[in-house]
Amino acid sequence: MAWNSSVIMQMGRFLLLVILFLPREMTSSVLTVNGKTENYILDTTPGSQVSLICAVQNHTREEELLWYREEGRVDLKSGNKINSSSVCVSSISENDNGISFTCRLGRDPSVSISVALNVIFPPVLSGNDFQTVEEGSNVKLVCSVKANPQAQMMWYKNSSLLDLEKSHHQIQQTSESFQLSITKVEKSDNGTYSCTAKSSLQTESLDFHLIVKDKTVSVPVEPIIAACVVIFLTLCFGLIARRKKIMEVSKYSELFK
Repeated sequence: MAWNSSVIMQMGRFLLLVILFLPREMTSSVLTVNGKTENYILDTTPGSQVSLICAVQNHTREEELLWYREEGRVDLKSGNKINSSSVCVSSISENDNGISFTCRLGRDPSVSISVALNVIFPPVLSGNDFQTVEEGSNVKLVCSVKANPQAQMMWYKNSSLLDLEKSHHQIQQTSESFQLSITKVEKSDNGTYSCTAKSSLQTESLDFHLIVKDKTVSVPVEPIIAACVVIFLTLCFGLIARRKKIMEVSKYSELFK
């Protein structure tokens, strides 16, 4: 019976140790950014500044944290790595839209949390606003556009909505451009075309001035050169023949003196 009591006491101690240490070993570290435990999108605007604070929850030891901007690692100071780490994103611009920042656990990179920047800004337009083309040629008016949220795009001509002709006009739109192609330009295409972007924030417009000039009459160079050569050779042969005839007349005249 004593032996059984000893065995039971040892088993009890073992179970107690398991109960005490199991939660600690099984509990996994959780990362948070600005108090959030899941990936999220952070709304911001151009020119602003945001701070991202990453912290380790449920940690049982000091944990090193790593920050990444997209795929590139962010350089952190030595005092800004253990259990809590922050990065400051300043002078935010339109180009930062969609950029993600990821905080990772140093010993286990699979433990991570990401924040994507959603930079909200009105339409920004750019392009070659002055073009001169010959009648009968093709021309493309390319309006580069950036906007978040996405803008509704339209083409105007001389302040009126452009009347698109199927065989004459073609519009192509991507996430970054709004293009108007005109095939076989005519004199009536001369004018000011406006690329207009309308979003929930603002409406912007950019003018493209199209000047259609008369078609240049091209003169074929090769036939002219060939004709000049023929004329030159004809003159040369004519002068040679004339000289021979003059010499023959002179000889004939000397025989009868």
